[in-house]
Amino acid sequence: MNAGASVNAVEAEDLSERHASLVIAGQRLLLDPSGALYEPRAGALIVADLHLEKGSSFARRGMMLPPYDTAATLARLTQTVMRWRPRVVIALGDSFHDRDAGERLSADDAARISALQTGREWIWISGNHDPQISPRVGGERREEMRLGALALRHEPSARDAHGEIAGHLHPVAVIGGRRRAFVTDGTRLVAPAFGAYAGGLNLHHPAIARLFSGRRIAHVLGRDGVYAVCASKCAMGA
Repeated sequence: MNAGASVNAVEAEDLSERHASLVIAGQRLLLDPSGALYEPRAGALIVADLHLEKGSSFARRGMMLPPYDTAATLARLTQTVMRWRPRVVIALGDSFHDRDAGERLSADDAARISALQTGREWIWISGNHDPQISPRVGGERREEMRLGALALRHEPSARDAHGEIAGHLHPVAVIGGRRRAFVTDGTRLVAPAFGAYAGGLNLHHPAIARLFSGRRIAHVLGRDGVYAVCASKCAMGA
């Protein structure tokens, strides 16, 4: 990590007054309306479930979707990285929709990923969709990792809940419509999917609800902010 990146992380601290925050395992996390998390102590930006090249993956199976999801996701990720200027970016798995997705990236999208990695560490945590990642996309691959007291992994653990930050489940809250959301009980957190075509699962679904023993709070993504809502206030719908 270079000195310039350290200065950038200090500058990012100034954003904290304009972003919702919470504490997991004694570490403060700032919540970005894009669906990213920022851990200011480490200067770490955390995103989950980019699902790059999902459109092209579906096309290979005859399901034609507009082929612009990767460009849209990377454009939003670029905006988020430029806003926070992190020392390290950690992608919590399923960054690519399948194990060949990195090879299908357009030259422009591959170059955009490379540019995002310049001057910072970049860590790809393995997911169920991308247990192997193409060397073409750079960065470092890990199964999971620690960030201070936080345990960062793709799929939530059935046992190791304290301080866990995970993705995989794509939580959404239904409040006059479906909105992506962080879900937490103060012990662990499940992050929303970042990808344009990622979709979502209602936070009341048993796969999400059973992870939490305490009172669940949904931190719902809005256009200009993140809004805390008790999960019990969210609808049970699809």
